[in-house]
Amino acid sequence: MALVSLQPGYTGVVRDLEENFHGNRLLFVNWEHHLMFCAPMALPLPPAMPFGALVNEVLPSLYGSHPDFAKIDWSTVQWKHGRENFTPDLGKSLDENGLTHKSVLRFTTPGLTGIAGSST
Repeated sequence: MALVSLQPGYTGVVRDLEENFHGNRLLFVNWEHHLMFCAPMALPLPPAMPFGALVNEVLPSLYGSHPDFAKIDWSTVQWKHGRENFTPDLGKSLDENGLTHKSVLRFTTPGLTGIAGSST
């Protein structure tokens, strides 16, 4: 994305380049329709991490405090990478699943609509 300056001569320094994350990539993750978490979480993760580790180790540490989290049927979860439907391979790495630096990953859990149905 190009930088547009209102003043002549300004040059910005991009600080969130992948090479600044010590071998990790930023991955933005959002649990759709669960308003206890108001925005995607930015996670610096190694590209070689298996997608299954994201689901089984990382997401519980982030979202496990929500009462709906324990009710998730992971076989029915609907994933989006950006705006596109996405079917991750749990055994493959984040990189092998096509998740690049600053990818946005969203997941929807059918039948779970937030605390007391707050997202309906």
